[in-house]
Amino acid sequence: MVETKNDADVIVVGGGASGLMAAGRAAQLGARVLLLEKTDGIGKKILVSGKTRCNLTNSADLKKFISMYGPNGRFLHSAFHRFFRPELIDFCERYKLKTKTERGGRIFPLSDNARDVVDIFKQYLSENHARIILRSAVDKIVRDEKALFRVKTSGRNYFSHCVILAAGGSSWPETGSSGDGCKLASQMGHSVVEPRPALVPLIVNEQGLAKSMQGVSLRNARATAFRGRAEDINLLLIPNANYGRGEAKQAKEPVIESRFGEMLFTHFGLGGPIILLMSLAVVDALREGPACVLIDLKPALSAQQLNKRLQKDFDTHGKKKIISVMKDYLPSKMIEPVIDLTGIDKEKLAHQITASQRQKIVETLKALRFNIKASLPLQKAIVTAGGVSLDEIDPRTMSSRIVPGLYFCGETMDIDADTGGYNLQAAFSTGYVAGEAAAKFVQE
Repeated sequence: MVETKNDADVIVVGGGASGLMAAGRAAQLGARVLLLEKTDGIGKKILVSGKTRCNLTNSADLKKFISMYGPNGRFLHSAFHRFFRPELIDFCERYKLKTKTERGGRIFPLSDNARDVVDIFKQYLSENHARIILRSAVDKIVRDEKALFRVKTSGRNYFSHCVILAAGGSSWPETGSSGDGCKLASQMGHSVVEPRPALVPLIVNEQGLAKSMQGVSLRNARATAFRGRAEDINLLLIPNANYGRGEAKQAKEPVIESRFGEMLFTHFGLGGPIILLMSLAVVDALREGPACVLIDLKPALSAQQLNKRLQKDFDTHGKKKIISVMKDYLPSKMIEPVIDLTGIDKEKLAHQITASQRQKIVETLKALRFNIKASLPLQKAIVTAGGVSLDEIDPRTMSSRIVPGLYFCGETMDIDADTGGYNLQAAFSTGYVAGEAAAKFVQE
């Protein structure tokens, strides 16, 4: 290493997944590394990921993996070629952390304990003599005419020839991710794509309806997001296949995305896995105009099939109240709200239901309509979309194209993915590449 009077060869700003990997890899290659973490502990976002179990990565093939990040996924080709799932699993096993694969290809520690993941990074940094300073929030980074970085914290200034920005996004601020990375990058001349919430529940205009069904979880529903107002959407436009990021089919107007699986109703609107998956597309659509979500409560049946089944059940149970017959179609807490939407008296007997009323029930079951008001705020999102523009970052090294000696990794960059281990894999891969490139930079 070049002899200087600096505090470290490489300063890493942020002790999350990408920062820990970057610090460890740079130190492993012989660089003197200093990691500055604003909170009182490292790996806080790792600890809460995967519901504290830490969904490390996914077993999907590379093509599927790349598709999960949308158009920006292409940026990760080089990083994944250098450090991908096999290398990550080897890294874990080197420190005696075994893994397992679950539904959807999700890969977790065998122990189901995210703390074990943080512990192996502590060991990785310790054995390679990387220093960690906690409670050190970085306020500003300046590069002088001698190509030396001054990293300013509230306590003191630190100097190095190389800085890796790994300060995370703007979601989960309690873990330390509060947008610092983008602010620091912007101060140094980088463009920032506006951060937006991703993997986030949606707030609806029809909050009374949502609240009346609060807590109901649906296992086999299809939710389709549309541009426009819910009442203007023809239910025949609801597709019978998934459309969206990571899927083979891409949506055509007015469809934004369509997903099949689990969802739930909350006091403010819609949540659960399939809603989270489509949330970023809905957030972006709302910037241009109204957006809505139609929920098909009976996706296994066509409207015609559902109508025939209802007719048969109404004939068979003609003396039962409509509210009683609907127990075979809906969770109990949803029956009254759904019947209210049809305008039918819930005390009415099944044999009194007219053909037009039956059709109204079919339409409601096949297209429960909600106009989207907004998402929950960025601080409540699982992931931040947006960040430092990828046009200004070299994908082979994660180095800044604007400031020599500056590197990026993780969620500070304009990269985000759906759930399933993809976001953490991107963090580990870009951190590894950034750490490796930074070490080589100071060696040269």
